[in-house]
Amino acid sequence: MKKTSTRLADGRELLYYDSRDDAVRDAVDRRPLDPISTTAEVRGDPLLGDAVAIASHRQARTYHPPADECPLCPSRDGRLSEIPAADYDVAVFENRFPSLAGDSGRCEVVCFTSDHDASFADLTEDRAGLVLEAWTDRTAELAELPQVKQVFCFENRGAEIGVTLGHPHGQIYAYPFVTPRTELMLRSAGEHRASTGRNLFDDLVARERADGVRVVLEGEHWVAFVPYAAHWPYEVHLYPRRRVPDLRALDDAARTEFPQIYLELLRRFDRIFGDAEPPTPYIAAWHQAPFVEMRGVNRSDFGLHLELFTIRRTSGKLKFLAGSESGMSVFINDVPPETAAERLREVASE
Repeated sequence: MKKTSTRLADGRELLYYDSRDDAVRDAVDRRPLDPISTTAEVRGDPLLGDAVAIASHRQARTYHPPADECPLCPSRDGRLSEIPAADYDVAVFENRFPSLAGDSGRCEVVCFTSDHDASFADLTEDRAGLVLEAWTDRTAELAELPQVKQVFCFENRGAEIGVTLGHPHGQIYAYPFVTPRTELMLRSAGEHRASTGRNLFDDLVARERADGVRVVLEGEHWVAFVPYAAHWPYEVHLYPRRRVPDLRALDDAARTEFPQIYLELLRRFDRIFGDAEPPTPYIAAWHQAPFVEMRGVNRSDFGLHLELFTIRRTSGKLKFLAGSESGMSVFINDVPPETAAERLREVASE
């Protein structure tokens, strides 16, 4: 992998990740951009004890542009975009409309391919592996920022999820705090250690592998399963079989196998509802250990994993977060996890 760092016209950082060591990335951003000015701030909620990012400048962000005006495509044929190069493998840049900025953290955009009409599932194994390297590198660099406590790599796909740019891309949020969801995991892990003397993440994976009924896919180094208490209609958790706290700690064998397992999962998600349906909307979210110890749980005790889920519950119908979910955070799932796992096994690639 070759990494090249440069700057956009307004001073934001842009990084190219290339498979070839001889790639030259010297294109200059020729757009007349004003310096970035954001209103992002983080406010603590005294009632719930969590945090909210207030970012009113995001009201002006690009919203469903036509394909020939996509800001994530390469700069070609006289049209200038966020990527000055005429082509690229993987590109990462600071978000022009960040939810978090400065002392409040950092937001980045990850473009998986220059092909506007592709999806992550269309990538080759080599390209998916390069994306993994980019996620890992960004985690390592963002971890060095003094204000950053946790790094979150994720992909939103589909207008139903709220995606405003159709180009295949994901994002990275570097939070100045430990997120509420991670806090809950840490609390559960601490309680499990106190009551059993064992690691919660190890026990979860061992239980699912032993039961087998919710396992969707398993390789030598990764296992994917629908969790026992899945919140979403189709939800899969992907764990390395050797527990590590974050992407930086994956060994070469796990890195090599990851593209095979993950691409197969994404392709199965696209087959769940049949060819007549539009591509399955989903969120893919990496859960990594924060960079501070919380609730008496060491970083080494956290289990890196990816959670992949869709809000589509059946053909033509979405799972909305209504009163119980939005008002009280109590999920109601219409699809039994065992049924979801069986369906995801049925739609395996031939």
